[in-house]
Amino acid sequence: MPNLLAMSFEGELAPCFDLTCLRPGGKLPDGWGIGYYPGGEPSATVLKEPAPPQGSIRSELVKAWEHLESSLLVLHIRTATWGSINDANTQPFSRSWGGRDWLFAHSGSLVDRIEVDPKSLFQPVGSTDTELILCELLRWMASEGLRSLGDIDPAVLRDWFDEMNEHGPLTSVLADGRDLVVYADRDREGDAFLWEVLPPYERLAFGDEDLEVDLSRRGVKSRKGVIVSSEELKVHAGAQPATWTRVPPGHLVVLRQGALRARATPRTDGRRPSPSAPPLSSRPVRRPTHAPIRRFQVVHRTAYQYATAVERSTHLLRLTPAHDRLQALLHNEINLSVEGQQRDYDDVFGNRARRVLLDTPFKELIIESKSRVELLDTDPLSFRPLRARSTIPLVWMPWQRQILQPFLLPPELAESELAELIEYAMTFVERNDYDLLDTLLDLNASIFQEYEYKQGATNVLTTAFDVYANRRGVCQDFTNLFICLTRLLGVPSRYVCGYIYTGPKHENHRQGEASHAWVQVYLPEIGWKGFDPTNGILTQTEHIRVAVGRNYMDATPTSGTIFVGGGAERLEVDVRVEPID
Repeated sequence: MPNLLAMSFEGELAPCFDLTCLRPGGKLPDGWGIGYYPGGEPSATVLKEPAPPQGSIRSELVKAWEHLESSLLVLHIRTATWGSINDANTQPFSRSWGGRDWLFAHSGSLVDRIEVDPKSLFQPVGSTDTELILCELLRWMASEGLRSLGDIDPAVLRDWFDEMNEHGPLTSVLADGRDLVVYADRDREGDAFLWEVLPPYERLAFGDEDLEVDLSRRGVKSRKGVIVSSEELKVHAGAQPATWTRVPPGHLVVLRQGALRARATPRTDGRRPSPSAPPLSSRPVRRPTHAPIRRFQVVHRTAYQYATAVERSTHLLRLTPAHDRLQALLHNEINLSVEGQQRDYDDVFGNRARRVLLDTPFKELIIESKSRVELLDTDPLSFRPLRARSTIPLVWMPWQRQILQPFLLPPELAESELAELIEYAMTFVERNDYDLLDTLLDLNASIFQEYEYKQGATNVLTTAFDVYANRRGVCQDFTNLFICLTRLLGVPSRYVCGYIYTGPKHENHRQGEASHAWVQVYLPEIGWKGFDPTNGILTQTEHIRVAVGRNYMDATPTSGTIFVGGGAERLEVDVRVEPID
């Protein structure tokens, strides 16, 4: 059976724990306990049972207890080495410090007994080595003025565990209600394995002959998460395989909201980090590399063919690239194969648009736009020192909110779907300490890494919730999801339609040269900044903006209405983006 099991998931998780070892004929453990943080609060609830009998009532409780719901859970199954078999010696242990409850569980048994200063604020209740470790850890943290795991440099914490590891096996997990720390014994006296669980999954249960954990029996939504175990458990139900990765000896990892936030490795130089080193929560954001100014020529050719002649039609074209301080339009011409009345104007979003009225009958209409542009957004994060922070929620002046209102209103969805998307969006906020830029970068990277780019899997009626639930789509779908999530967080965002140059050195891009969609987010006192969730990058000098709007309908390149004729339609689109030396 696994001696130690812990979970960190995005949002609230309500798993079903079935201690099958307590069934008739099973091998009874010396005790078991589970700790969790209900409602995302810093206060922990711990349920323990020393010397459990077969058919234990408490074990039945953790199968279906409606209150057992949290993003952090720690389960320990005890085989006694130190101390008598009673409640005081059953893990996980909990102590309060810094305005939060701490949970600690330990797989293994120390060889040497450590001594706790009798004057320390933290004294053991029982007689186990594990409780002594927790008391000593909190004493050290209090002496350093550290009140949460987010205050500690992971390298400093790893060094503390490394020193404690000198007393014996120390594979451990530590939680403070927000972060989950995993330390693997440096001598491999007890393993720690990680399994990254990715949605979607309708059913997922795993375990061994002594324990089964079902993530979906209680109707829980599929969530991203990381499962920590002292043994490699097998999947009992569900299509997702269990891919376990061993934490290397002496390594420490930090998990938050179902994602790996930091990793600390054993030192090779013998030097100790300064206790005042930047903590995890305030480390600088990784900046995109500086890009050169680039020029491109774009040819966008659209061909419509009809079964019967179109006698009268009107068309709206948005094929002229934007011209502003970050993108210079050097030349643009739009040609139609059919003569008609044409009029250029700026729409309410500032896009250059052309209205066309055709009275000449045609069976084929070719629209060709040729443009030359210069892209100047070489460093998208140059706007301010990165030590300056904007936090969520954003506060707007009344007139600012009025102007930005079209870009703050999320799409119309069922209230239950919006509620789930809000909960999903907040996991990014909480994972990044409410920092605006870090949250946006995390969201951008997560959609790129966790969602499958699959053409034909969606259509124009696919909603942001559909994309979230199925975890696949194309650039338009990922853009719609990003926009929906940011607007639910009160961050203005708009849809961008344009072109992307992939080039021979960018084979990792998930879309070739074509019409492309991405997002612009309005940052306070900065302006509109581009995020491309399809490729997981910030827009620089490879994205050519053409039109923006609330959604695709406001920025679509071509649209129109046929009044007379037409019939069956065939559409061909060809886009070429070529650099200009």
